[in-house]
Amino acid sequence: MKKKIFKKKIYALVLSGAGTMAYAQETVKENNIDEVVVTTGRTKPRTIITSAIPIDNISAVQLKSTGQVTFDKALTYAVPSFNSSQQTVSDATAHFDPADLRGLGPSRTLVLVNGKRKNQSALIYVNDTPGKGEVGTDLKSIPSAALQNVEVLRDGASAQYGSDAIAGVINIILKNSVGKSTVNLFSGITSEGDGFNIGADFNTGIRVAKNGSLNLTLGYSSQNKTNRAGSTTKDELFGVENAWTQANPGLGMTIGQPETKVANMFVNFELPTGETGKFYAFGGTTYRNGTSYGLYRTPYWVTSDFGLLTPKGQPYNGFQPEFKTDVYDYNLTSGWKGMFGKWSFDGSATFGSNAVDYVVGNTINTSLGANSPTRFKAGGHQFSNIIGNIDINRNFGTFVLGAGVEVRNENYQAKAGEEASYIGTGAESFPGLQPQNEVNKNRQNIGAYVNAEWDITRNLLLGGTVRYENFSDFGNNVSWKGNARYKLLDDKLVFRGSVSTGFRAPSLHQIYYSNVQTKITGNTVANQGTFNNDSQIVRSDLGVPKLNAEKAFNITGGFAVKPFKNLTVTADYYRIKIKDRVLFSGDIGYKTGAPGNPDTTNPVEVILDNNKITSLKFFTNAVNTVTQGVDFVANYYTSAIGKGRLGIIAAFNYNETKIVDNIAVPPILAENGYSENFFDRKEQSRIISARPKTKTILSLSYDISKFNFNLNNTYFGSVTWQHATDPAKDQTFSGKVVTDIVLTYKITQDLKISGVVNNLFNIYPDVIDSKGDIVTDLGGRFKYPWEVNQFGFNGTTFQLNVNYTF
Repeated sequence: MKKKIFKKKIYALVLSGAGTMAYAQETVKENNIDEVVVTTGRTKPRTIITSAIPIDNISAVQLKSTGQVTFDKALTYAVPSFNSSQQTVSDATAHFDPADLRGLGPSRTLVLVNGKRKNQSALIYVNDTPGKGEVGTDLKSIPSAALQNVEVLRDGASAQYGSDAIAGVINIILKNSVGKSTVNLFSGITSEGDGFNIGADFNTGIRVAKNGSLNLTLGYSSQNKTNRAGSTTKDELFGVENAWTQANPGLGMTIGQPETKVANMFVNFELPTGETGKFYAFGGTTYRNGTSYGLYRTPYWVTSDFGLLTPKGQPYNGFQPEFKTDVYDYNLTSGWKGMFGKWSFDGSATFGSNAVDYVVGNTINTSLGANSPTRFKAGGHQFSNIIGNIDINRNFGTFVLGAGVEVRNENYQAKAGEEASYIGTGAESFPGLQPQNEVNKNRQNIGAYVNAEWDITRNLLLGGTVRYENFSDFGNNVSWKGNARYKLLDDKLVFRGSVSTGFRAPSLHQIYYSNVQTKITGNTVANQGTFNNDSQIVRSDLGVPKLNAEKAFNITGGFAVKPFKNLTVTADYYRIKIKDRVLFSGDIGYKTGAPGNPDTTNPVEVILDNNKITSLKFFTNAVNTVTQGVDFVANYYTSAIGKGRLGIIAAFNYNETKIVDNIAVPPILAENGYSENFFDRKEQSRIISARPKTKTILSLSYDISKFNFNLNNTYFGSVTWQHATDPAKDQTFSGKVVTDIVLTYKITQDLKISGVVNNLFNIYPDVIDSKGDIVTDLGGRFKYPWEVNQFGFNGTTFQLNVNYTF
């Protein structure tokens, strides 16, 4: 009886706000009660074992035990269905790293902070990386030091939360503890002697008034670049044979992690108002400055730099452009929650913004000759939203009713670069955004939902949600969800399942983004133009329909079992069908004519010639997919083994996506022979095989005396790169196991020191086999795969952490 009352007490605490989550979890662990999770829906929280939907609760301690420095990488090594890996030679994408759940792309995972929607990033991924054509949330803007825990809901949740939650929801819970402060210092380097990083973070909790709190996190870090470029022994490269290629087999390239400097500040504030309510405010700001690198301009590619980049008196040997970014991310939520009679109320307002400014350095605009600058402000993008939420719910005995309204305004901006960055041929590597690329667009949407849960019996739970959304740019949507859970064996065995519909509104970026990019296509350098979906060229000349929402149908079913106190096992099957996925088309170029001499009977070639580009791209709804998979998670903690405590986490994900039905090629393109180019085999592989189909995590932790030892083994399954036209040139990169070790020693009760070795056995992906096609590895420039990616290619890294609490 006492245990039941205690559980109710915890539910009440959590219902009063995400800020009480830390206290609730600590109390749960002390009393051997299952962890409580709040991202189960819009009614009362459940424990992991009794939830009707699958959810992971990852503590800050577990994230830190992975040994990874950034939040997105730590989550990759903690959740098998989540993926994020370092990108390279991909303009601003190298500073964001596309991340997703279940291989469904960054756009289809909703990110929350303390239960409130986090803004998307300003960047749309248009380079040849996983997640191409997608828009995600800037997870690099979230400092690990500010986190209490992370809840990962592995189920479609559009009915509860609206757009973007097709693959699932990541809810980031910020620290709210008081009465102590922590300083953490860290530094590391790779076994190759590059990639040196150093940083510090500080967290403190302050009591405000009688029962209020203010938790503050400050952080700063910097990392140096790494380089794992390939090399060539070919005498002929892109049709050129000369001494420079033979003398420079590395081709001047820098391929690896970028140089980065990061500063951040996060706060989490709570102040009780009366006996049943409280005011809260939380959020943070992150500034990130980075430098990555473009393709090296060899002296036979760009034949002269007009003496602008070569030191006086030295021979001209080409140059490598630098791509510099300034990324600003802001997020702030404030609100009040409490009780109005028997109704629980939560009203809040959120402002979020992400901006990225581009600077291209160590390069020239050849059309300006000796008058060219060597550094160009190339423009930038910004995305922001303002959100208002009201949520209410009430218990009617065994029946819980909830409802809510969300109003959101989104704004997307693109600003042009300085004239020298785009005039003529534009800056080498990244011509600046032009005035015709500028945009400042808004859209509004309003959503309302009603949901209910009914404990029909002690063992049987039924739940349902219906949500209506109206978007100012494409209209209405109705989503629904039904879920059930049945308990057996005195709550030790639970069967659960859900059926739902979902949707994703096309992002403003996908509707309005346009630019001109320098690309290598075959043996030539080309200017590729992206036209936005709202332009006359796309809508009228090419006959591409207006972008509409993606629609999804989700099924999830599984079980959770707790055979004895310290072991929990869950297994869940899921199937997600998505209709009308928004995709970024392949390169649509010249068929029979040529630049300056187009075939005037081909409308595409006329567009190319009029705009002085060699190929064009655009966004459109065109692909239907089915994703199926299985998640398995087992957690085991012993009270004692010998003189220590042992913890084991085993987790597995199998995930496969297939393109079903025919790809919807716009009729004008089909009629002019562009069906194969529209979304070719290489572009398709980014959807079906760019992420591992299988991933397994086995994590062991052991505490004894003053020592804590963590051993993590992560198996990344194979990925496959598909050649655009020739299946014989496809390559599958085999699965690999990455081993990480973290050893911590308590010097005193308050002072700890940790040594970390990531990728202990120096594991790298398989080397690219170009099979005679120089485009596959860009003539030997790339040694390891970058268009499909498992875990990056830095090799072994060493890290030292010092942690002091006072």
